[in-house]
Amino acid sequence: MIEASVGQDVVECFRCRGDECSKCGGSGYRKVKRCAGCGERSGRPSKGGKALIALRGRRDFDGPFYCMGCHPQMNGQGAEILGMLESLDHLL
Repeated sequence: MIEASVGQDVVECFRCRGDECSKCGGSGYRKVKRCAGCGERSGRPSKGGKALIALRGRRDFDGPFYCMGCHPQMNGQGAEILGMLESLDHLL
């Protein structure tokens, strides 16, 4: 994702279809998704973002997205599970 010079909450729409684009409305830029719990912006963790996950069973891409720590269906253990997975990384 290439950040636009317009502001921090806008990125280039890499799948833009011109005026008919449902993501950006034809402007070429779309809003960055944020965690519905903590407000952290989505993106690669190496670039300061967080991986966001939708609620299980939802197919609505405009619905709320959550980071592992805030996801309501993880019962507050999402960050713990992610930490365990990262600790197993050295085994691969």
